[in-house]
Amino acid sequence: MASIILGGIEGGATHSNLVLFNGNGEKLAQVAGPGTNHWILGMEECQKRINKMVEQAKHEAKLPSEKPLNALGMSLSGCEQEETNKQLKEELQKNFPMLSSNYVVCSDTVGSIAAVLENGGIVLIAGTGSNCLLLNPDGSVHRCGGWGHIMGDEGAAWWISHKAIKICFDEQDNFSQPPHPTQVVWKSVQEHYKIETRFDVLDHCYTKFDKCHFAGLCKLLAKAAVQGDRLSQWLFKEAGRMLARHITALLPQVDRKLLNEPGGLPVVCVGSVWLSWEYLKPGFITQLKEGAAKLQRLSLLRLTTSIATGSVYLAAKEIHFDLPRDYTHNYEIFFTYNGDQT
Repeated sequence: MASIILGGIEGGATHSNLVLFNGNGEKLAQVAGPGTNHWILGMEECQKRINKMVEQAKHEAKLPSEKPLNALGMSLSGCEQEETNKQLKEELQKNFPMLSSNYVVCSDTVGSIAAVLENGGIVLIAGTGSNCLLLNPDGSVHRCGGWGHIMGDEGAAWWISHKAIKICFDEQDNFSQPPHPTQVVWKSVQEHYKIETRFDVLDHCYTKFDKCHFAGLCKLLAKAAVQGDRLSQWLFKEAGRMLARHITALLPQVDRKLLNEPGGLPVVCVGSVWLSWEYLKPGFITQLKEGAAKLQRLSLLRLTTSIATGSVYLAAKEIHFDLPRDYTHNYEIFFTYNGDQT
């Protein structure tokens, strides 16, 4: 079994991770790489980055570069459409024949669920952008969000950053008044973008727009929330409401078997915004109580392994290989909601 080599990639908009396992379930190598969202990079560059990571991992695992992996699972940001997923798979086979013998291409949401839940559940991503996916025990899939910053990304770092800037602009325009003083938030905006006036921000919104850099303001806002800034705390509370709305939107499609899990409906939470759970929590609970009155129990799970591990599991499934695994080592429960919770 040790001769079977399986790979898995967790690919985000800003960075990616790849792991190699042998058939005994032992991790052979783990490498980090840049973002692999083909909508941002283009197909060609995305493929080059995937190939480079696999080559590096083979080298670290002391595997021959000319021997293809038995299967490679790729859970990548932006891989929501079957047509483009098929294109990525076919072009990798054509352009990099030594890369892998078999491929699985899916969104990062699918890989998140695969890493921790054998029977399905919900994954809610809140990183640079946001996305939510429900996988039922019968294999049916339902989605909410994942439309990018123009059409969505509610509750994510980009959304929080944009909302913070808009509140400051609106106050200075006398267009609308903020819920709390803006001095700390505006200072954070100036510090992050290295600007002085509102006009200086426009470069970062238009001519020099970089979604990841734009969303980076969220880190400073998180620090400000910890330090007691009320507007920053309010922004995360509102983000909590938005994230919970993804769940309430999918509830009508949830199989009752998932609701009857020991901890209630399992929700895998992925992304750096969840690190500010203390400030997301009030808005999150309020939205659940308002939008999911009949929901009795829900558990929020945090990955203790990489999404890339879930990608490896998907790769094993693709070639019908029973890879040893223990899901309990891959997550921890950090919050349980009860319907009567305040």
